[in-house]
Amino acid sequence: MSTSPNEPQPQPQVQQDEQQEPLAAAAPASQQREAPADAAALLKQTFPALFGGGAKPLKLRIQADIQERAPGVFTKQALSAFLRRYTGGTSYLVALTKARHRFDLDGNPAGEITEEHRKVAADELARRRANRQARDQLEEEQRRNRAALLRDFERTTLTPANFCALKGVAPEELDGLLELARREAQERPPMEPRRAFDDRRGPRSRPGSPPQERRADRRPGQDKPSSSGGGRGGDDRPSPAQGHKGKQAR
Repeated sequence: MSTSPNEPQPQPQVQQDEQQEPLAAAAPASQQREAPADAAALLKQTFPALFGGGAKPLKLRIQADIQERAPGVFTKQALSAFLRRYTGGTSYLVALTKARHRFDLDGNPAGEITEEHRKVAADELARRRANRQARDQLEEEQRRNRAALLRDFERTTLTPANFCALKGVAPEELDGLLELARREAQERPPMEPRRAFDDRRGPRSRPGSPPQERRADRRPGQDKPSSSGGGRGGDDRPSPAQGHKGKQAR
């Protein structure tokens, strides 16, 4: 059977498969280079003076230095993803607020940190701290609410349906909330017993301890009464009646 000269000739199936195999084999290697975790491990191994220890403020335009010192090892996407994660970490922001200099790939100082960059890092840390405190307060409030729900459920005589309607809790969520409250109650550390206190007599003595000496009640600035009698505060002057009798005797 003859074919027309303008009709495209079919290519062998073997050649098509051979052309597709290298692309399929190269895809996993490209994906591995793009992973930020792999880039972090390789950077730590290649430049241990900068990435081997704790977080250090990086020299500006450090990405270009990495590409120049290790050409073809890291892709631009992998480095960009790693540096975004690295410079956005809390430990890096803390280092940025405390250090005076930035550091190059050899761990040497490479430029001072500007006050603007230091303030940006401090503001971000303050924002994260406020968010964490708000989250902790919300979690503590939710724990207290679950504890109160469990306490009321153990004392109530209502049916579960009526109890849920009274508390505004979905019936399908009640069992889960109660189970979580019981687990939290077991994990909560025991509270220390409060020491009894009397406002009039001060702290009560513990059993077996000697009784505390009670001081005489007297007003501020008032001396102890004199044993010789007479007026208040040990005054030896005679009273008006004694003075009148003394005049009659004379």
